[in-house]
Amino acid sequence: MLLQLDAEALYTELREGVRGLLKPDAVLVGIWSGGAWLAERLQKDLGLPGGEKGYGVISSTLHRDDFGSRGLASGTDPTRLPFAVDGRHVLLIDDVLYTGRTIRAVVNELFDFGRPASVTLAVLVDRGGRELPIAAAFAAARLVLPATQRLSLARTPDGEPGGAFSFTVTNKNAE
Repeated sequence: MLLQLDAEALYTELREGVRGLLKPDAVLVGIWSGGAWLAERLQKDLGLPGGEKGYGVISSTLHRDDFGSRGLASGTDPTRLPFAVDGRHVLLIDDVLYTGRTIRAVVNELFDFGRPASVTLAVLVDRGGRELPIAAAFAAARLVLPATQRLSLARTPDGEPGGAFSFTVTNKNAE
């Protein structure tokens, strides 16, 4: 069975879901890499304060429970938060929620920068398979995939901000 997901249609749902989750003084923080792409486009499409660079990007690398075996991933951007975290409502954005381990690591990283008033999670796809008690306040889609498959968000090859999104499904054994 070939999985067909319309990433652009799901993005539209995510945008409206995020609009409903936004609190006054809220900031978007995208999880590297797919979540960062989404946050970048959401920041622009929702016309949020701070302009096109008003969103943050956060990396899970240094707080992962498998850091010892994975080390630093090449090509991973470091965390960039162009605002104070203390007392802010942080809306975390990610592309795919699976085990919950990346979210746990990102929340640890976020608290290294201060103490937010709240942290809310919105994702494009929740694929189930949780290993930790973590849930998204909003998911544009929920589906179940075998543990042997990976669902990844991609965007237009030229990487233009606001470019079109698509999904790829690969077998982990083939990577």
